[in-house]
Amino acid sequence: MTHSTMQAGALFPSTVVTSIDGEAVDISQISANADWRMVVVYRGKHCPLCTKYLNLLETYKERFAANGVEIVAVSADSKEQLEMQLPALEISFPIYHGLSIEQMKALGVYISDPRSEKETDHAFAEPGLFVINAKGQVQLVDISNGPFSRPDLAVLAGGVEFIKAPENDYPIRGTH
Repeated sequence: MTHSTMQAGALFPSTVVTSIDGEAVDISQISANADWRMVVVYRGKHCPLCTKYLNLLETYKERFAANGVEIVAVSADSKEQLEMQLPALEISFPIYHGLSIEQMKALGVYISDPRSEKETDHAFAEPGLFVINAKGQVQLVDISNGPFSRPDLAVLAGGVEFIKAPENDYPIRGTH
């Protein structure tokens, strides 16, 4: 078994997924409303920890936005699975579906097969979180091989605040 992780400082690859309205969206593209972007890859509807994490992330959305960081989330789920999950989500950031195995590999996230049909009906990404800077580079990356390990959002928000403060001149770490 081999696994390659997205390298810190690398350009985040073009990753076209689908909105709930059927629109193709490249999640690597930062909107005009922000200068950085956080891409949260989650396991899917079948994962209650993902739903809980996305809802918690919503409570930090304004703090990230105050630092010019917009949030998007994506899974390998189908449109139907995302529609079934939406009532459990209390989020206002964009959420997408249709992440392919090739895209998961390009992002360097771990990929799992379902334990049974009760879990889901397709291979899915394990959690990954990418903070992309204004140059399109991966400033921060956190990859997990299971649902039980994810970044603490309070620490992450404080870290982004520190990194983005001009007086800190903080570089991308882990590039050696």
